[in-house]
Amino acid sequence: MSSPVEVDAVVVGGGAAGLAAASWLGRYRRSVVVLDSQDYRSKSVERSHGYLGRDPQTPTELIECGRVEVLRYPTVSIRFGNVETISQREDGLFEVGEDLLAHRVVLACGVKDAFPAVEGFDEHYGASVFHCPACDGYEARDRHVVALGWEPHLVGFASTLKNWASSVTVVTNGTRFQGDDSCRTQLADCDIPLLERDAVRFVGSRGDLTGVELDGGEVLPASLVMFSVAHQPRTELAEKLGCELDDEGYVTVDSQGQTSLEGVYAAGDLTPGLQLALVAAASGAVAGVGCAQSLFGKQGAPSSPDPAPEVS
Repeated sequence: MSSPVEVDAVVVGGGAAGLAAASWLGRYRRSVVVLDSQDYRSKSVERSHGYLGRDPQTPTELIECGRVEVLRYPTVSIRFGNVETISQREDGLFEVGEDLLAHRVVLACGVKDAFPAVEGFDEHYGASVFHCPACDGYEARDRHVVALGWEPHLVGFASTLKNWASSVTVVTNGTRFQGDDSCRTQLADCDIPLLERDAVRFVGSRGDLTGVELDGGEVLPASLVMFSVAHQPRTELAEKLGCELDDEGYVTVDSQGQTSLEGVYAAGDLTPGLQLALVAAASGAVAGVGCAQSLFGKQGAPSSPDPAPEVS
């Protein structure tokens, strides 16, 4: 069996956070391998907004441009595929997959959304059906909107949409609403109808949603749907390494992006905070710089430059 490839850092995740981290590690002349599953949260979204200098853009354009920029640094490479295992050796180095040995690890694995079971979801997702009011609420301006979900937090979710939409209707997709009487009162006070009915089908073609068909055949007029069912941070690798999670299941990090385990950093939607592409890239930059600077005064991989003085 051949010896593992020793690098300064392995970045798990090839989205905005992971590429930003790799970019800054590359700028510090650190050897980096990005492991990219290509399972991006926003891969079906047609337009991404609010990214300064790139508004609007398609998320895939952002990733493709990011790869080109990152690969300009000769110490950075990208591999495509899933990472099944990461473990820390007694000497502190990390075995990643079958053939990588890393002095540092940056986790930028993102989150996985649960989707509502409605006919036509795949056709409309990313064009007229979205999961993030902050990301796509502006596109709801002066439109009829359906908010799909049933948990108590949907009150705030739906109320936020009233900043833009001409009307908002909550549809629980056949599940009993889990909020208490105060939640129902708040929805009523915001003039948001609550329908504990099943959403059967999205009506219209991609980019031209006209309504949501309910059980019984009634069609609720809507040109945009926002859903909030559930999403799960991809913390499997972090948990295997022993990184701490917060009460909501996100990986906790310090001001430098380091997790509770020395040498392991995390960035993007895996960590607490706003889940926006711009924020993910910024947190990736923080983790990348923090990771690179943690190697000051230490000998990294054989291909690395001589260690810079340690900063006190």
